[in-house]
Amino acid sequence: MAENGASPLPQSPPTSGTRSPLARAEHFVWLTARVLEQRLFAFHFRGGAADPVETALDAYRNEDGGYAHALEPDLRGPVSQPLHTAHALRVLDAVGRCGGQRVERMCRYLTSVSTSDGALPAIRPSQRGYPTAPFVPVVDDPPGELLATGPVVGLLHRNEVWHAWLFRATDFCWRAVESLTTSHPYEVEAAVAFLDAAPDRPRAQAAADRLGRLVREQRLAALDPDDLDAYPVSPGYAPGEHHFPHDYARHPHSLARAWFTDDEMTRSLDFLAAAQDEDGGWPVRWRRWAPAPALEARPGVTLEALRTLRAYGRSLD
Repeated sequence: MAENGASPLPQSPPTSGTRSPLARAEHFVWLTARVLEQRLFAFHFRGGAADPVETALDAYRNEDGGYAHALEPDLRGPVSQPLHTAHALRVLDAVGRCGGQRVERMCRYLTSVSTSDGALPAIRPSQRGYPTAPFVPVVDDPPGELLATGPVVGLLHRNEVWHAWLFRATDFCWRAVESLTTSHPYEVEAAVAFLDAAPDRPRAQAAADRLGRLVREQRLAALDPDDLDAYPVSPGYAPGEHHFPHDYARHPHSLARAWFTDDEMTRSLDFLAAAQDEDGGWPVRWRRWAPAPALEARPGVTLEALRTLRAYGRSLD
């Protein structure tokens, strides 16, 4: 058994005729994924080491401490963007390497691109002129957003990273989360990512309880996968782009888990498990920028689905 709890790397390659969910997903990853996602799959499920993941991630790093080069497939080009850097932090967190000088440089970059209140914009105007998904707005003076800031701040707190920027960014997240009266699924997911790791646990619990009531009142979670027409799709989202309990509570220890009954979570996980395509991957359900970014996104979605199912004790073999 490997240090990260996964099985040792196989001695023979998987085949599409092997029918376990994990083996089918592995075949899909080797067929379609970037090197980064291949290394992540090996780390999580086949006893791979963390060093190769970091080496693959380095290809996307810029001298300013940020990341670029289509790490987030909807943004192309060489300029660092907060969304790329947030993706890089998720990768480092996943392999237990979210710390040290690398993350210190990332925090300096985040400081340089944040607004006066410490918030991160999703896309900075330096992206203009480079290929960008048509539904991603590039504006001259972008505001800071909980959507971009919450997951980054949550990751840094979970890894006990301390930097001067975090004080302002944390205050921004608290104000943003506690002032929500209406929202949409991705913003709620960003709020959960922050609350799950916020240092003030009683305050986080209270904020999560209120947010859970908002999610149910505004029907932002599809609680019955067999009757999706009963749940509205948020404005600007793709047709059929519903979000489910497992999208908010990625693991059973998330504060969002308390928002849903055991039956609701079971139905959600059953739906997730059944969504695996014949090729072994999971589908991309958001708006697609055809063709390459959608294809590049599927391995990441597949890894996320596998990790969520495993976190809830679902068998992948």
